[in-house]
Amino acid sequence: FVFWCKTKMMKMRGLRVANEMLATTRGPAGLGGVSNKPKLVRKTKIVATIGPATSSKENFKQLADTGVNVARLNMSHGDHDSHGAVVDLVKDYNEENNTGIALMLDTKGPEVRSGDLVEPLSLSPGEKFTFTITQKGLKSRKNTCTVNYDDFVNDVHVGDLLLVDGGMMSFEVLKISKKDVECKVVDGGVLKSRRHLNVRGKSASLPSITDKDWKDLEFGVRAGVDYYALSFVKDEHVVHELRAWLQEKKADIKILVKIESADSITNLDAILEAADGAMVARGDLGAELPVEEVPMLQQRIVQTCRRLGKPVIVATNMLESMIDYPTPTRAEVSDISIAVREGTDAVMLSGESAYGQFPYKSVQVMATVSETTEKALERTSGISRHGSYASDPITWINEPNSAMGLRMSEVLAYHATTMANTIKSPVVVFTRHGNMPKLISHYRPKNLIYCFCNDIKLQRELNLYNGICPLYLKFSDDKEDTFKRALALLKQQGYVAEGQDVTIVQSGTRPIWRATGCHTIQVVKVE
Repeated sequence: FVFWCKTKMMKMRGLRVANEMLATTRGPAGLGGVSNKPKLVRKTKIVATIGPATSSKENFKQLADTGVNVARLNMSHGDHDSHGAVVDLVKDYNEENNTGIALMLDTKGPEVRSGDLVEPLSLSPGEKFTFTITQKGLKSRKNTCTVNYDDFVNDVHVGDLLLVDGGMMSFEVLKISKKDVECKVVDGGVLKSRRHLNVRGKSASLPSITDKDWKDLEFGVRAGVDYYALSFVKDEHVVHELRAWLQEKKADIKILVKIESADSITNLDAILEAADGAMVARGDLGAELPVEEVPMLQQRIVQTCRRLGKPVIVATNMLESMIDYPTPTRAEVSDISIAVREGTDAVMLSGESAYGQFPYKSVQVMATVSETTEKALERTSGISRHGSYASDPITWINEPNSAMGLRMSEVLAYHATTMANTIKSPVVVFTRHGNMPKLISHYRPKNLIYCFCNDIKLQRELNLYNGICPLYLKFSDDKEDTFKRALALLKQQGYVAEGQDVTIVQSGTRPIWRATGCHTIQVVKVE
């Protein structure tokens, strides 16, 4: 009897979990189905790389319906025509569904790669192997491969560890000559053509933005993307260089720095101060630095971005097994949950959604794990209101008594969060420039931030931020009329229910309807 009861309870629990997964994936952007109660909206955002598996109109629609917030264009693959077609798909979907899926262009960056081989080479530990920068006599040389980077011989030193594809194979440097780097195989395997090479603990002395990258960035301006994810950023100067270039182009594109090299960790604080946000690119980060340091570096990057009030994405290998299999490993599920508990704004899919066998299930799993973790954080006692389970408490971006002085918008965001948490209501904010919803997102209110904006590009930009549900609404000159239409839209789409309180915030450096200097927090009951 006891066995029967336990079995019955497990079946009921499994059915409930299945129903929750279904609920989170109905409707546009995975925001749940309409019911008498306000529907739950996931706060942690999902970035999905669009590739051959998801670039058709039908496949992209299914992926977007499942819960994607940001579409990533990986410029390491494809051409401008194929990426332009994805941009059109995203914009068409947004217009039809008022979802505001953002567009992120991810640059290829400088890469050191091995050259072409006639056939793959099987190498065993202890064998000698040579990387060379010359083609001369290559055909007659055994266990030798070219490298696409002439300064390779100057960047490495005797005793360095060379990693192939992030550690799938490794070589110890024994001797360096004018053209060759002679090595001993440490971890063997099969070496194929054009493999990615890293030197443990070092970054290649290549410019962060290559000639190809500049062409891709130019394409991003023409296409109207919302974010650049800039690869292999070594210091803050490259961020300033790109921002000056964008100003010349009169392009409003936010710069996310990819933290993935040894140099980027050395200059981390200055880089994050200069950028608009960051991505924890754990693949190359774990190749250039000891892999056991990556979890602590991830937490440091996330917390620094949180403290600065800038969005952060945790990326790479989050659901790698789902490229080939329909269910994730338990370690992958824990990985997503840890990122959510650390306070990330978004988690990212790469090959899982670009060319994997189960792109939609991958998004479903990521959405369900994120939402389940968020619910658990709300239930657990003793968690700081501003931080998350694994994070330091988050208070002010700029302390009221600091050298920056008192910033009324930030004071309002702080206390609007306090009020909304106290009365257990969502926050509704109207914005033309996005400053106030970003500030409120920094304080991580327990409920959602419904952000109304009359600029479609701003709607897309805000979709990366934790907890913000951006909606397009044409503002009228009548404040009360705009409020009424906004609440009616929220009620119609199931975000709020009749009789529910909502906290409406009006502030920012540029007023919409209010007189300059008038900042208000207003509690309204939905009719």
